[in-house]
Amino acid sequence: MMRGLVLGAVLAAVTAQQAQAQIRPDQAAFRALYKELVETNTTLSSGSCTLAAERLAARMKAAGYAEKDLTVFSTPEKPKEGGLVAILPGTSKKAKPILLLGHLDVVEANRADWTRDPFTLIEEGGYFYARGASDDKAQSAIWTDTLIRFRQEGFKPKRTIKLALTCGEETTTAFNGAGWLAKNRRELIDAEYALNEGGGGLVGPDGTRSVLSMQVGEKTVANFRLETTNPGGHSSMPRPDNAIYSLATALNRVGRYEFPVQFSDTTRSFFSRLAPTLPPKMSGAVTALLANPEDKAADALVSMDPTLHSTLRTTCVATMLDGGHAMNALPQRARAIVNCRIFPGNTPQSVQATLANAISDPQVAISQIIEDRPLASPPPLSPKIFGPAEKLAAEMFPGVPILPTMSTGATDGIFLGAIGIPTYGVPGIFYDADGGGIHGLNERIRVKSLYDGRDYLFRLVKIYANQN
Repeated sequence: MMRGLVLGAVLAAVTAQQAQAQIRPDQAAFRALYKELVETNTTLSSGSCTLAAERLAARMKAAGYAEKDLTVFSTPEKPKEGGLVAILPGTSKKAKPILLLGHLDVVEANRADWTRDPFTLIEEGGYFYARGASDDKAQSAIWTDTLIRFRQEGFKPKRTIKLALTCGEETTTAFNGAGWLAKNRRELIDAEYALNEGGGGLVGPDGTRSVLSMQVGEKTVANFRLETTNPGGHSSMPRPDNAIYSLATALNRVGRYEFPVQFSDTTRSFFSRLAPTLPPKMSGAVTALLANPEDKAADALVSMDPTLHSTLRTTCVATMLDGGHAMNALPQRARAIVNCRIFPGNTPQSVQATLANAISDPQVAISQIIEDRPLASPPPLSPKIFGPAEKLAAEMFPGVPILPTMSTGATDGIFLGAIGIPTYGVPGIFYDADGGGIHGLNERIRVKSLYDGRDYLFRLVKIYANQN
C-alpha cells in the first residue's frame, strides 16, 4: 500500500511538472506571481494584506515602476489590512484614467477541513486549488501582471491606468481599504470608471463554455434584527404570549412575503437577451414578465430558478436565530437576523417598513444593524464599456453569448459608485457551475480558464486604455 501511495505521489508530481512545462514563458512568470500571492495568507484572523501588497509592489518595482507610482498604504489601527495603489501614466491630458480594482483578503480556511493545504497552490487534474485561487487573487494577480506586462513591452496608453488592491471586502465589519481610499485618498483612485470582480462565465464539466456575463450593478445589503421580549416565567406554567412563538410567526410571515418584480436597464437587457436561449415554456414566461411585471403566473415559473428569482426583486431571508435563557424557563427574549439584498432604487428604510407591514405585529421590534456602507449605485449600461467586451469575447470565445447582469451579492464597487466612479465586473474567467468552492472547501479554478481569462483581460484593458 505504501509503495502505491508513493508511486501515486510521484506520478502526480511528474504530471504537474509536465503541465507547467507546456505553458508559455509569460504564463510561467504570471504563475509565479499568482503562486506568491495565493500563498501569502491574507485572512483576517492570522494573515496580512499589507504583506501581500508589499510583495506585489516589489514585483512591480522590479519591472520598472518608480517609487512615486507605487503606494503601499495602511492605517496605524489596522497595520495588517493595508493595500496597494499603482499607476501607469497615460499620454492624454484629456482622457480620464481607468481603475482596476481587486481585493487581497480571503475568507477563513481551516486546514483540518480541507483535502489540501489551503495556503499552498496545488495544480492537480487541470485545476488550481487554494483559498483565494479564485476569489479574488485570480483577478488581483491578473491586474498586477497586466500592468507589469504593459511596462515590460513599453506600452504607452492614452489613459492613465490605476490599480487598487485592497483589504476588507470579505468581512463587512472589518476595515475596508476601498472605502478608506474613497473617503481619504480619492485622488489616488479617481477615474472615469473602474473594472472589478463580479463578471465571468460558466463552463461545463466537459470544458464547454456556455455564457459570459458583465456585472453592471449590484444590490444593496442590509441586515435587520427582529426581536421579541416577554416577562417570562416558569416553564411549567406556559402563557399565551411566548417570545419564541411570536418571533417564529414573524419569521414565517417574512418567509412567505414576496417583494414585487422590478426591472432596471441592466436586468431588462439581461432577461431580453436570456429569453431566446431558454426552453420554450420558460422563454415565454420571461417574455410575459418583461411585458407585465405583475404577471403572477409568469413570475412563479421564472422564480423557480433561485438566481432568476433573486435577480427580479429585493429578497430577505432569516440567517441567524437565538432565544431563551434556560431550558426550564419561558423565554424572555428571542432574536433573529434577516439579511436583505435590496434591488437598486429602494432603500433599507423602505424595506424595513415593508417587513414591518408583512409581519403586522407591533410587539416585534425591527431595527437595522447599521453598517458603514453606502447604497449601491448602478452604473449606466454603456456601449463604450459593454461593446468592446462583447466584441473581444466574440473573437476569443466564439459562439458564447455575453449578458449584462446585476449581482445579487455585493462587492467593493459600492464604495466607488458612491463617489461617482461607475464600476463594472468584467468577464473573461470561466467558472464551474458550482462556483468552484468559493468561500467553501477546496476552492479551485480551472488552469485553462485562468490563463485564457488572463489573455482576455490583458487585451480588454489595452482596448479601454486607448479609448478617447
